[in-house]
Amino acid sequence: MFENLNVFEKRYEELNQKLYDPAVLADQSLYTELIKEHKNITPIVEKYREYRNACKSMEESLELLNEGGLEKELKELADEELQQAKEDMERTAEELKILLLPRDPNDDRNVIVEIRAGAGGEEAALFSGVLYRMYSMYAESRGWKTELLNANETELGGFKEISFMITGEGAYSRLKYESGVHRVQRVPETETQGRIHTSTATVAVLPEADEVEVEINPKDLQIDTFRSSGAGGQHINKTSSAIRITHLPTGMVVECQDERSQYKNKDKAMKVLRSRLFEIKQREHDERIASDRKSQIGTGDRSERIRTYNYPQGRLTDHRIGLTLYRLDDVLNGSLDEVIDALITADRAEKMKDTIENQSEERED
Repeated sequence: MFENLNVFEKRYEELNQKLYDPAVLADQSLYTELIKEHKNITPIVEKYREYRNACKSMEESLELLNEGGLEKELKELADEELQQAKEDMERTAEELKILLLPRDPNDDRNVIVEIRAGAGGEEAALFSGVLYRMYSMYAESRGWKTELLNANETELGGFKEISFMITGEGAYSRLKYESGVHRVQRVPETETQGRIHTSTATVAVLPEADEVEVEINPKDLQIDTFRSSGAGGQHINKTSSAIRITHLPTGMVVECQDERSQYKNKDKAMKVLRSRLFEIKQREHDERIASDRKSQIGTGDRSERIRTYNYPQGRLTDHRIGLTLYRLDDVLNGSLDEVIDALITADRAEKMKDTIENQSEERED
């Protein structure tokens, strides 16, 4: 499996030289592209070198043992080194297999997160606010930046819908698993009988799209302006700064009223529109490649119920991988890494299984 990894090593050395080339340094676009490629293959090269060192150590230990005539202490030492080398080989081989799995080209992108209240009325809107807070705190814990794009607030401080951008290295690689229906079970503040209600909110995580990737014909857009509105009359602008963009070919509507500047609202709305159109494009591509869809752990299907937040039991359950944690407060305060790490591990395991099956089929053919 690792026979051709020297290709990565050659490319790695080639990139090291190019990144110091004055001609490359003068071309910012090319430099950025090469830096990104260098960053992506560095873990593979480093792990490959570690694997080769383990192989070399094992060969040296075997040579020493095969020579014979060793004193007892030296033989025991050689045996220990051989065993350690074998363990290192197995470990690095498994780690290399993971690094060589097909990589999602969107993993390094920033994301636009859209949360919409589902079943449950005002309680669902309040839960949308809880999810927004959770993702904001998670982003802060990882040093990512959060920027509000649009919010439709309710009287009690919840959100019928809210969209925001998270900017940071690897944001999509970790948050892409959050797309789907989130269910909450708790006693609402407005409930006098103490009964537990079940409500839902839908989360969509979209990779940010560049203008070059999604070309939008201005003739396909209907742009309307209106006055911003807010719960209970709060934050209402006297000028028509809010923007509503309708993409005529798809009927897709995007609103943005967070900024007081019409220009800024239009810019934010276009970002959301581009990302939604990019997601449609990606989804169509994925559906054409059934094997890729099979190996995904619930990424992108907004109708799929992915998680339950049970307040009375302090329990979080992720239904895709059967994970249950009894530390709901920590998760809602942004401690999402344990959940996301488990989803990434499960996703990699599925992809590894598919890779092995595909290799077996190719050998049979």
